[in-house]
Amino acid sequence: MRTALSLLLCLFLSLASVPAHSFDYEVAFSPRGQSLQLVLKTIQSAQKSIRVAAYSFTSKPVAMALVAAEKRGVDVKVVADQKANSGKYTAVTFLANQGIPVKLNGNYPIMHHKFILVDGRHLQTGSFNYSAAAANKNAENVLVLHDMPDMVEQYQAEWGQLWDEGTDMTAAY
Repeated sequence: MRTALSLLLCLFLSLASVPAHSFDYEVAFSPRGQSLQLVLKTIQSAQKSIRVAAYSFTSKPVAMALVAAEKRGVDVKVVADQKANSGKYTAVTFLANQGIPVKLNGNYPIMHHKFILVDGRHLQTGSFNYSAAAANKNAENVLVLHDMPDMVEQYQAEWGQLWDEGTDMTAAY
């Protein structure tokens, strides 16, 4: 009995000495209207940089929020799937026409990423395509992780590879 109590006490003391890792996050779901609002809030929070990786990108509100961020001095860049965003006027075409650097990546059957990196510290990810259907019809999710620079660094490396592989939208169209 004394040995069992000693083991429990040691376990309790060892767990008490491990710092608890807490982080701030936000979650939203569509089609209840919350996902789009969380994406917009994330973009509006940017002070230095925004990096977007998108599959289907037709959302006017998201595009307008990115233009507004660029106009207030935020460095905005977008890489998107080539097949899902060519052949018709999309948000990426609009962004390129506004002078925001956009590249299309056609190196994969589908470049299915959907994430936004903000200021090298915050990550928005989930199933949410930047489209009206994702906001208003589909069952989608958005997850924003705040102040996670180590995780964002990993996503930044992936974004950088996609960007380097991409074709400048102004050169392609």
